[in-house]
Order: sequence, then C-alpha cells, then structure tokens
Amino acid sequence: MRIRIIKNVIAAIAIIGMVGACNEGIDPISAVAPGADETAPVINVAYPVEGTEIKVAETLISINIKFEVTDDIEIKSINVKMDGNDVASFTEFLDYRRSVKDILYEGLTTGVHVLTISATDIENKVTTTNINFEKKPPYVPVFDGETFYMPFDGIYTELITISDPTVVGTPSFAGEGKKGGNAYKGATDAYLTFPTEGLLGTEFSASFWMKVNATPDRAGVLVAGPPGINTRTQGFRFFRENAGGKQRFKLNVGNGTSDTWFDGGTNADVVPNTGEWVHFAISISATNAAVYINGNVASQGALTGGVDWTGCDILSIMSGAPRFTEWNHKSDASYMDELRLFDKALTQADVLAIIGSDYSPKYEGEVFYMPFDADYGDLVGGANATVVGTPSLQTGKVGKAYAGAADSYLTYPIADLELGTAFSISFWYKANTTPDRAGILTVGPPGTNTRTSGFRLFREGGVSPVKSNVGIGSGESWNDGGTISATDWVFITMVVGDGSHGIYADGTLLRAESTFTGSVSWADCEFISIGSGAPRFTEWGHLSDNSLIDEIRIFNRKLSQAEIQEMMND
Repeated sequence: MRIRIIKNVIAAIAIIGMVGACNEGIDPISAVAPGADETAPVINVAYPVEGTEIKVAETLISINIKFEVTDDIEIKSINVKMDGNDVASFTEFLDYRRSVKDILYEGLTTGVHVLTISATDIENKVTTTNINFEKKPPYVPVFDGETFYMPFDGIYTELITISDPTVVGTPSFAGEGKKGGNAYKGATDAYLTFPTEGLLGTEFSASFWMKVNATPDRAGVLVAGPPGINTRTQGFRFFRENAGGKQRFKLNVGNGTSDTWFDGGTNADVVPNTGEWVHFAISISATNAAVYINGNVASQGALTGGVDWTGCDILSIMSGAPRFTEWNHKSDASYMDELRLFDKALTQADVLAIIGSDYSPKYEGEVFYMPFDADYGDLVGGANATVVGTPSLQTGKVGKAYAGAADSYLTYPIADLELGTAFSISFWYKANTTPDRAGILTVGPPGTNTRTSGFRLFREGGVSPVKSNVGIGSGESWNDGGTISATDWVFITMVVGDGSHGIYADGTLLRAESTFTGSVSWADCEFISIGSGAPRFTEWGHLSDNSLIDEIRIFNRKLSQAEIQEMMND
C-alpha cells in the first residue's frame, strides 16, 4: 500500500512538471467570449439551384440536396422541406458556425417543386431560402433529326439515350445557363467524351450555346477524330483561336484522303468575355459544310467526298484532346449549354428555329421579339406572323430585315401580349420615302379608320416625319413626332403610359410627349399590322411601307430614355 502511494505522488509530480514545461515561452490557453450575434444565418444551395430543370427518363427519381449554412456565432437548427413536407432536421453540429449537408431525397415526381431550407441561429434569427425547380417529363426530341441532347442542368446525362459521358479532369457547372439554369463550365485539362455509335452518318450537325472565354486563347470545342494525335483525314474538328484579341471559330473536315478547312475569317470572329451567350452550329452533308454563328453564315463551301468517319469512335466535348491537340487546341474554359446533335445537315432556317426555341426575353417586360433573320416569327411567343402580299427579307441592321412591298404587310395576334395601360415598341428603321406616306405599325379595332382604341405609328411627307396616334376609349391623342433620316438606320421607340406618349429617334425625344386623360384602350383590337396601316388604318393614304424594319420588340411597360439609349447601343 505504501509503495502504491509513493508511485501516485511521483506520477502527480511528473504531470505538474509536464504542464509547466508546456507553458514555457507561450501564454496559457484561456477562454474568449464569442461576442455579439449580429447576423442571421447564411444559406448557400449548390443543388438544385433556382430554375433547375431535371430531364431524365424515369418517372420517379432521387436527387442529392446539397447546401451549406454558416453563421457568425452559432447555428441552432436547420430544417429542410420539399413542397411543404419535412425532409430532414438538424440540431447538432460538429462545427457550430458552418454546416455542409448532402441529403438524398427519394421519390421526386414529375412536376414543379419547391425546396425550402430554414436555418436558425442561437439568438433565434431565422433565414429561409426557397428554391423553385422542375422535374421535366421524359425528354422527346423536339427537332427533326435530333439524335443527342445534353442540357447540362446539373448533370452531364444525354437525355435521348439516357447515358453519361466519360468525364476527364474536373469540369464543373456554371451556376447559370442559356436555358434551364445551368451550363457546362470548362477547366484546364478537363473535357467530356461520348461514344459516337449511332450518331454519325452521311449528314451530321451540331448546335450549342457558348459564353466564350478568351483564356486560354485557343481551344478545341467539338472533335470527332480517329486514333492518333492529329490525324485530320477523318471526322471533324471545330475549334477556336486568337485573332487580334477576338476568337475565330474554324471547322476542319476529313474525307478519308484529305481535309477541308472552313475558315470564315472576320465573319467567324467573336468578342470574348462579354458575358453574352453566342449560338454556334456546324452542318456537314455529302457535298457541303457550313458554320453558323448566331444564325448567320460564318463560313460555308463545298466538301468533296463528304465526311469519312473511319475510326471516329468518340466525340470530345470542350477540348481537342485526346485526338486533336495540334496548335495547342486543348481544353476550353468557356461555358457551354444546350448541346444537340442531328443526323441531318441543318439549314440556316433550321438553326434560327433552334435559336428561337432557346430564346429568353432579353429585357424586362419584353413580350414580343421579331428579328427577321430567317422568317417572320416572334421568338417570345413562338408563333409566326400572317403574311399579306409579297414582303421579303433583305440585309438588315442585324442579320436580315423586313423589306416592304406594295400592298404587303404582316399581321400578328396581340391577345397573348397582355398589353395594358403602359407599353413600348422599339425597332430599327431605314425609311424608303416612296410612297411618301405609309403605316409602320398599327393596332386598331374593326372598321377602316376607328382611332378610339389601339395605336397607329406612321410617317408622311417626303422627309419622313414619324407620328403617332393613341386611342383612349372616348377619344384619341396625337403626337406629331418629328423628322428622321431618310437614308440611314434609325432606332425608333414609341412609349405610352402615365397619361402621355411620345416617339424617340436614336434615343432622343422627337417632340415633347403628348398628354391625355385616362389610359390607352385595347377594345376590340385583335392584331398588330407590321409594315402598313392596312387593314384598319388606311386614312390619308397610310398603306404599305417599302422601308426596311428590323429587330421589333414590344414591352408591356413604358421605357425610360436611359433604357432606350442602352438598348440602342447594345
């Protein structure tokens, strides 16, 4: 017993000595007050993000809900709900200021869903985040000849075959997209490869959107080539490279014995790092190939012998690697979205139809956009105008433009535009002063010249003064506008709202806005006439207009002068 006591005393002395030694040269550990709890928790959701569209074949699926909660002092609790139903709750945290969660949610059905995450801190301050997303029905090809569709909405799955590519390196998702809320984001030495079985034939096309990154200054975008590093006698290579600070996009196609280049020069140049989505399409047939940028032909020409696919068993996405790294065309750090492949050669009209299907209003309140690049379609509503007479499409301010002709115009229904007490219309206009007066845009009720509802925008006189008339139910209001150029493109905007209306030319008000009592009336107005006053405003000879009209946009609100000027310079 005595020996045990002595041993315990020795052990205690040793421990005291060790503590003393540990404190030599440093301050002892002491408690620090956490301070005041000043801010509510912060919630960052990684998946699903707002607007995510999940497109898979299965009716019921599982998803991983991924998010992070942080707080300046301490997280007290986290609650997760799906469509108002509890999914998970947490009250214990290893790190009381930061919690990262990855929750498997099973049985997600087709339809719109709301993910709700609430976080409470130790002082009972609460932050709640709602994420709206949708599980789409199983994907059905929407375009003729479409064989492959990869929307990059948080997954790399191809939706027609429901198969996944091989992922090389560490690409990621951009957190934004041209459509669907997300897009592929490139990284150094990163790309996807996909088996080409069933995708290659005598005709082949690809369509996609990019936000072009100038770094690196050259990269491969889409490549299907044979084994070997730089063999160009089979398959194709679509890539970009620096051209005086811009990025020039080129296509190379092999016919089995040689290769053909499709280099559009400056027509194929894109300014990088603008934050704008740019649409690209390549088209290959047995006799021709073409490159389209934003629906315009960047390069096209004959392809003798067509394309030879011998050995082209993989498609590289967002890199030239592994089969086309010549001239350093490796991985692309740009964003890519809405990649589609086709077993047909796309025409320019096909490409523009694809662009139109992916169009999202560019400006607040935009309810109508008719660019005239290939047809008379409204890209917001998705419908085509009714054509009267023989108008045509000619070179415009941007791409193509409406070109008027005698007794010719377009009509388009306005019911879905939901126009109210305020609206605006903008467009580019190149006047033809013969005839010396014409209707430009007209919305009116039945009857030849009833002016108590809708509006009339027209010109008269050899030097092209532009005027407007607005119907206010019990009467009408006139604005005599002013003179515009008779030879150059002019950006015209008509604004109505807040008891007044006026006309801007190139961002400058032509005449003080006219005031009226009440508000604009749309009684019995069914359609807008484009390029004429006919059939409902032919008084004083305001018939068809031989002028050029381009880029018509209609808004359900009154634009400010600053907004007009910004649009004009956009």
